[in-house]
Amino acid sequence: MMSPGCNPDKEPLPLDEQELEEDLIATDEEDQWVAGSHGEELYEHYRVRVDPGQTPLRIDRFLVDRMPHTSRHRIQLAAKAGLIWVDGEPVKSNYKVKPLETITMMLAHPKQDWSITPEDIPLDIVYEDDQLLVVNKPAGMVVHPGHGNYSGTLVHALAYYLRNDPLYDPNDASVGLVHRIDKDTSGLLLVAKRTEAKIRLARQFFLKTTGRRYQALVWGKLDQPQGTIRAI
Repeated sequence: MMSPGCNPDKEPLPLDEQELEEDLIATDEEDQWVAGSHGEELYEHYRVRVDPGQTPLRIDRFLVDRMPHTSRHRIQLAAKAGLIWVDGEPVKSNYKVKPLETITMMLAHPKQDWSITPEDIPLDIVYEDDQLLVVNKPAGMVVHPGHGNYSGTLVHALAYYLRNDPLYDPNDASVGLVHRIDKDTSGLLLVAKRTEAKIRLARQFFLKTTGRRYQALVWGKLDQPQGTIRAI
């Protein structure tokens, strides 16, 4: 079971580079890239430190030159949504990068090739306001469609639950689930009903200012009252 907790007043914590480096996409002698696309997150995360010899250049051009797998338009949309920061401050796409600055960026995953249709699946809503809701996902339910699970997911259930909300589009990546948990894990999930809420919540997860607690069931008798379980 997993339960997240948000602490918007807490100071942002430094990124854990060791965790992000497991998804390293590019490295050269000048710019140092770290990219992470954690399975539970719904954004691609990037961080780069600008090399000392960099001449002033628009940040959208700087990033697209170093990210051939994405488009300048996609980067500009991220900047417009406030998802690109330089040394911790949000910047627009026309910002000119300078030597030794640190750029962090969140990119929404590309739109899926299929459409989400509402499905009348019961949900356990534990909190809701006009910006977000918290749903208690049962074990056995897939969170997001894909890999042979194209119906019966939490996303389909949310589409039905919020079907009368004119500002919530289940096929719009700017709203919806902020994070994920595995199919066989039960627990609380945050759902953003508005774009601004998703940006703010996703940034908290990215900066690790959220708290999470997991409960595990253990079969058998343990020899020690406490310890650490390491899984690879």
